[in-house]
Amino acid sequence: MSASPPPPRLSPHSPQLFAMSCGCFAYHAGSGGNVLHHIDLHITPGQMYGLIGPNGSGKSTLLDLLTATRFLQRGQLLFQGRAINDVSKKELATRIALVPQQFATGFDFTVAELVLMGRYPHIPRFQSPTSHDYDLLEAAMRAMQIDHLSHRLLSDLSGGEKQRVVVARALAQDTEVLVLDEATASLDIHHTIEIMRVVRNLVSSQGRTVIAAIHDLNLAAAFCDQIIVLKEGRVYRVGTVVETLTPQLLADVFSVQAQVQGGSHGHSLRIHYSL
Repeated sequence: MSASPPPPRLSPHSPQLFAMSCGCFAYHAGSGGNVLHHIDLHITPGQMYGLIGPNGSGKSTLLDLLTATRFLQRGQLLFQGRAINDVSKKELATRIALVPQQFATGFDFTVAELVLMGRYPHIPRFQSPTSHDYDLLEAAMRAMQIDHLSHRLLSDLSGGEKQRVVVARALAQDTEVLVLDEATASLDIHHTIEIMRVVRNLVSSQGRTVIAAIHDLNLAAAFCDQIIVLKEGRVYRVGTVVETLTPQLLADVFSVQAQVQGGSHGHSLRIHYSL
């Protein structure tokens, strides 16, 4: 199976939220060892995108580029028609929130203090948080079911509890774009589903955009509108759940045999792996 043809070259007037054209990235510039190769990708607002692919396919690197943590060596990345390099870090922080795979801080904050950090990009310099900031803080902690932990120190929490705190911080940031890099990898199934429901609701009820690297393909099938498939640093396919999560694609990309059931007439798609 061959990859889908690339989208047309982009212009600064593209209506997409993100528009990447011929994007290349290597951790050691000039080495020739690209992690991402000639990426052409359009992301439109108001949808939930699942980013899938084998380990080492470039998922985290692509998310780093979309959040301006790293920058392309070649190609173009536009955010709402502007080169992302030209958008200030402060503006990006008010519009894009990231939940990383791993989070560390040099100080032992309380849960409430860390979640409140999500409001910092919105608070003018030398001013204090407003009642609105505290309302968003409390709503984010309730959504992640950590409001009873508000006065606990991070060092006293389990790994799963810490991850829910980091997600709550991103929710409190109240951005139009939420980027999740394997955000539920350390969580039990109950809290995984709750987080996915919360972010899915942001898309469905508020028109936010979510881009989530997801390891569990059934989870991606249950919650996402679109799937971005990476293989060996290239975009292999972009499409709906039904269009992308086919037995042939799973064999080509993940080297597994699988049966795919549902996906039509209102039935959720389910993937069963063959042993």
